[in-house]
Amino acid sequence: MEFTFPVTYTETPKTRPTDESKLGFGRSFSDHMFLMNYTEGKGWHDGRIVPYAPLELDPSCMVLHYAQEVFEGMKAYRWEDGSIHLFRPYENAKRMQNSNERLCMPAVPEDMFVEAIKELVAVDAEWVPHNPGTSLYIRPFIFATDAHLGVHASATYLFCIICSPSGSYYPNGMSPVDIYVESRDVRAVRGGTGYTKCGGNYAASLRAGQEAEKKGYVQVLWLDGVERKYVEEVGAMNVMFKVGGKVITPMLSGSILPGVTRKSCIDLIRSWGIEVEERLITAEELFEAAENGTLEEAWACGTAAVISPIDSRGW
Repeated sequence: MEFTFPVTYTETPKTRPTDESKLGFGRSFSDHMFLMNYTEGKGWHDGRIVPYAPLELDPSCMVLHYAQEVFEGMKAYRWEDGSIHLFRPYENAKRMQNSNERLCMPAVPEDMFVEAIKELVAVDAEWVPHNPGTSLYIRPFIFATDAHLGVHASATYLFCIICSPSGSYYPNGMSPVDIYVESRDVRAVRGGTGYTKCGGNYAASLRAGQEAEKKGYVQVLWLDGVERKYVEEVGAMNVMFKVGGKVITPMLSGSILPGVTRKSCIDLIRSWGIEVEERLITAEELFEAAENGTLEEAWACGTAAVISPIDSRGW
């Protein structure tokens, strides 16, 4: 099925960042955004590309009270020949559908999701940066819009996509980061929303992140929410370790986000002939590996931060 969306071009274009070495992450946004409405009984309708602008919400809008929302994170890259490419967009489309299902929200068809992104990126193609290590970060998100108080699923939703030219997620670029093993707070538990990409998961992580920063660390290493001993994620990213020549990473148990970058890393590493194990990993196991010298590498991976090495001082 083919999809086309009408475009209303901005009459007041923004000034694009001129120094791509100082883009940072999520600081500026392109001229346009994609919007599409959902109405129960009608489905998704009125997809359109319009000038980037604030959204008007009723104070009783259900997302503000019950947090029924999901989002994705993906990137468009400019190649040396000037062409622009998306990275595995159908993986993000599938993951958003899984998130939608868990939060009782209507799914956006995969082809519609990808086409909306392609058309928006084409409209704002000049916002895709050129320098190595830069990209156009793409944020699709859906939220409940019913103006009503009452704990139940909304009957109306808004699907929105915004874009941001971005450089490194961390101020120090690709320098190794220190991580703090969190033992008080938990990010998610099996049976909850840990495997989805919803704002509540990230809100639950903020306190530990602030405490870690006060102690001089950049990220938090999350342990499982039941036994508090199995490694799950680093901050908002998946995590991997190379121990004794083998790569190990926490298995997807229902409380861990199935990262697109994680999946890509596993595919690539296995293609190199290196064994990859997805299993339960205790923090104690990693401490012992660090002490006896078998811990060779440690890194986090995600769309925003790509591959982020972990400093040995974290162990």
